[in-house]
Amino acid sequence: MRILSIDGGGIRGIIPGQVLISLEQKLQKISGKPDMRIADAFDLIAGTSTGGILTCLYLCPEGATRKPRFSAQEAVDLYLQNGDNIFDVSIFKRIESVDGVIDEKYSADALEKILKDYLGDLRLSDMLKPCLITAYDITRRQAQFFNSADVKTKGKGWDFYLRDVARATSAAPTYFEPANISSFDRQVYPLVDGGVFANNPTMCACVEAFNSSPELKVGDLKVLSLGTGEVDKSFHYSEARNWGKLGWVGPVLDIMMSGVSETVDYQMRKLFTSAGYPGQYLRLQLDLQKFNDVDSAMDNASEKNMRALERAGQTLANDSDSSLTTFANMLLGE
Repeated sequence: MRILSIDGGGIRGIIPGQVLISLEQKLQKISGKPDMRIADAFDLIAGTSTGGILTCLYLCPEGATRKPRFSAQEAVDLYLQNGDNIFDVSIFKRIESVDGVIDEKYSADALEKILKDYLGDLRLSDMLKPCLITAYDITRRQAQFFNSADVKTKGKGWDFYLRDVARATSAAPTYFEPANISSFDRQVYPLVDGGVFANNPTMCACVEAFNSSPELKVGDLKVLSLGTGEVDKSFHYSEARNWGKLGWVGPVLDIMMSGVSETVDYQMRKLFTSAGYPGQYLRLQLDLQKFNDVDSAMDNASEKNMRALERAGQTLANDSDSSLTTFANMLLGE
């Protein structure tokens, strides 16, 4: 079972996107198949938030051909070409929301239009491979996992428009209003970004693999886990001791997302090392503090920052060239 997992992180999805451009090129060169895509090399792809959007793009079919519609580069182009529209805020919206303090910071109209343009009327059940995309149901107070394999075994009540899945997983609190989507049996789900509980969905993906194939062992898994960059920003006691609800909003989101991602990485390393297969788990993450031109904000989609994120992703791919080559060979059974 070959698993790809992609973290959440807003516009910073450009970083893992660049790594996957490099991986796709390696897969094409090693296999001798110039049209090979990311979807062809993995049996399960998991994603949260921006990682969930990328998952939808990689597993999106091209009509009846059942071949991947988008290359790794075309998936990243969604961000590079549309990021400024997704994270554009009018003066009226800025004033109305007090810059995101009393209402969501951005209108979801642009995001929803772009997802409709890319994904059309495709359904979750149309995905080329099994997936695991996270969101959180704020009414039922439970995790929501979108999995194309569930539709086959549980029926249309587990099927959704793919654009709605992408909208739900990326409904980051304070940035976008919750998504209110319906399954094909007309059940309504009010959902927010899966990053509130699984910003790094790697462990969720592995559990899903074991659940779908109980005979699997740890040694049967080959897992690539991609982060969207991290910033270990310090919060000093002298400041935090006097914070109230408003003061904690930003820091809590940052701590929650990075803390969850780090915890899952710790669990995965221990799991594979104790089982005797440390080389079959590869986690690639970037320290954004080493890049002076990168703004780590999830919503800074200025042309300057997107290009800086693109270069940072290329740097991560180049620095990980040997590991990626080894992993590409492993994926292809070489």
